[in-house]
Amino acid sequence: MIELRTPAEIEQMRPAGRFVAESLATLREETKVGTNLLAIDRRAHELIRRAGAESCYIDYHPSFGASPFGKVICTSINDAVLHGLPHDYALRDGDLVTLDFAVAVDGWVADSAVSFVVGTPRDEDLALIETTQRALDAAIAAATVGNRVGDISAAIAAVARAEGLSINTDFGGHGVGRTMHGDPHVPNDGRPGRGYPLKPGLVVALEPWFLHTTDELVTDPDGWTLRSADGSRGAHSEHTVAITEDGPIVLTDRSFLGVA
Repeated sequence: MIELRTPAEIEQMRPAGRFVAESLATLREETKVGTNLLAIDRRAHELIRRAGAESCYIDYHPSFGASPFGKVICTSINDAVLHGLPHDYALRDGDLVTLDFAVAVDGWVADSAVSFVVGTPRDEDLALIETTQRALDAAIAAATVGNRVGDISAAIAAVARAEGLSINTDFGGHGVGRTMHGDPHVPNDGRPGRGYPLKPGLVVALEPWFLHTTDELVTDPDGWTLRSADGSRGAHSEHTVAITEDGPIVLTDRSFLGVA
């Protein structure tokens, strides 16, 4: 069921968005060559406890997950792009890292993801990250009253296709509110003018993610981590966005912190 939020409820969602934005900025700043993925999870858990917030991941067990996730942040590395389950791995020079973080504050959820490189970057990785960011910007610009979900999806796809990238539509954006995943599904490809009409009060997580040379995924033995089928690297950018009469509001915006 698609739920629309009142202006007052959108205001109530702002603390969750700000907390997720600040936490991702902190975790990104602290993540270096040599940082263990389990240490990132512990630090994220500490931030959640300190804020009196609630993790959306630790007990999360959808049909595609092998078991409850058991951690509070997704850490996807290199050819892993989604649902990366933190494990005992120390980051190496040049690793492409994606942190995906969803938390509830006072019962309202915000969800965001950022990709970056630790140490010495590859030009192609930086280009892929930048493409996901531009696709996210295009998606946000299309998230206006009077458009439809297909307009958001088409805006994302146009950026990807201009860079010669293929697109997977199995996993994409989604409604956000009292729970992490709700309707509508917002795929990263679609046709303009199609799908659910965008109305004031709709809150969605928009999340372009792309792989260098494929759109096919395989699942790790951990039952969660999704990797490219051909070993190529992936990047992922995500924000929680409220659609209003005055335009989209990016609830997880990090620009006030001086970071993308």
